[in-house]
Amino acid sequence: MKLPARVKLVEVGPRDGLQNEKTVLPSRVKVELIDRLAASGLTAIEATSFVAPRWVPQMADAAAVMAGLRRRPGVSYPVLVPNLKGLEAALEAGVEEVAIFAAASESFSRRNLNCSIDESFERFEAIIRRAGREGLRVRGYLSCVLGCPFEGEVPVAAVTKIADRLLEIGCYEVSLGDTIGRGTPGKVEALLEAVTSAIPVRRLAVHFHDTYGQALANLLVALQAGIEVVDAAVAGLGGCPYAPGAAGNVATEDVVYMLDGLGIETGVDLADLAAAGRFICQVLGRPTASRVGRALDASRTCRQAPPRARN
Repeated sequence: MKLPARVKLVEVGPRDGLQNEKTVLPSRVKVELIDRLAASGLTAIEATSFVAPRWVPQMADAAAVMAGLRRRPGVSYPVLVPNLKGLEAALEAGVEEVAIFAAASESFSRRNLNCSIDESFERFEAIIRRAGREGLRVRGYLSCVLGCPFEGEVPVAAVTKIADRLLEIGCYEVSLGDTIGRGTPGKVEALLEAVTSAIPVRRLAVHFHDTYGQALANLLVALQAGIEVVDAAVAGLGGCPYAPGAAGNVATEDVVYMLDGLGIETGVDLADLAAAGRFICQVLGRPTASRVGRALDASRTCRQAPPRARN
């Protein structure tokens, strides 16, 4: 089984993971989460998004979060921007990398971006031109590559076309997102075979949600196809406000545990990562969605418990 020697993890918990939370968290909590994630060895942490607060209230403090970060050398803190207004706010906050998000289906584009796919690309081109003048890198997300909540199956040819279009307008990388988590290993294999026939695999990443419990299996197939960049969210945070029923992202702890077991380098310390997951789950008042996180918590509890008295 041919696998990459090293995988880059893009931690999306602070943005994609938290954006769907109904309880708006204090900026200091978000900053501490990001700092803890960076301390674990993660080198790419999506910090926030500069979107209209009325659409995503959780991200209304984007500027405050960026101002509060203790930026570590070698760590990037990309942010999501939907339009030029968001980009201008991000530039004022001193960001060095931004991300844009497209959809592989017209219905999802209209629900998520309030415009058609073609109209969304008019926005993206303006963002990329402005970002280029400021020396910013731009990453592209492509949603619904393995199914749309409104249209069902999405043609592979449509995914390939839009992914290629994102690269053509200036994105350095495109993350292929299984937004509703309905992908299976067979579908992932077929998708990547088609997409990589037109696009170099080194310019692709994957972003799996775990709605049907297939995320790790899908990830293994992606690794076998040559993918070396993986999005994940600590504690399995996430969901999507525009994809009814979608579960959280694949948990970063679970991904690191699997990659460690395969001998693939990530540079991430699992214990420190799990501690970051424990921190945010305590704040949110609920258990982690990471199976590895739960197992490590149970192990800690067992070690800390006093010995039973014997009769």
